Amino acid sequence: MDGFFIAGTDTEIGKTYVTCALLRDLRRRGLCAMGYKPVACGDRNDPRAMREAVGESSLSLELINPIFLRAAAAPLIAAEFEGVELSVQKLTKGYHALRTQYSPVLVEGVGGWETPLARGQSMADLAQELKLPIILVVGNKLGAVNHTVLTVQSIRSRGLTCQSIVLNHAGEEWASAELTNRRLIEESTGIPVTAELIHAQEEIDSHAVLNI
Repeated sequence: MDGFFIAGTDTEIGKTYVTCALLRDLRRRGLCAMGYKPVACGDRNDPRAMREAVGESSLSLELINPIFLRAAAAPLIAAEFEGVELSVQKLTKGYHALRTQYSPVLVEGVGGWETPLARGQSMADLAQELKLPIILVVGNKLGAVNHTVLTVQSIRSRGLTCQSIVLNHAGEEWASAELTNRRLIEESTGIPVTAELIHAQEEIDSHAVLNI
């Protein structure tokens, strides 16, 4: 498998956390995996975390993250502030460059599934251009079922496959929703939750999530 697109139902729900956990496990298993963050807004903490996860500290951040925008906003807005022109086509080039050296490449989106990327284009359009299987990261909280169902519907409407769902519990406390979300998500989407991370859990079974 050449790569996977790591999408999220929202921002700040643990996409980078999950991506890095997958990268560490893939490298542990002997696969030459790499992360790709096509756009980073506000800071470069995400691509730096990816580089640390694969243990290649000398690797240029520009390879992992070709576009860095200083404003902590949607890529469309952050790019307008700096006069930078973004496009799906431009961002796919970085993925294909990494693919000549690494496999699989985990492409991490920005924000939620339909976060605006450029005029008339969103992160979902980038995923559609790459035609990679989708790994959907869901924040385990109240409202997760609704967000997940809507995102999966959009993924399928674009002819893409949501291969698996990773449920990430960022908080330390659990309520009724957090305890029942997994069952409802699987029943509502027909997609398996292949990993459920509790607070501060750093290990993940990449074989179970990616099926490679």
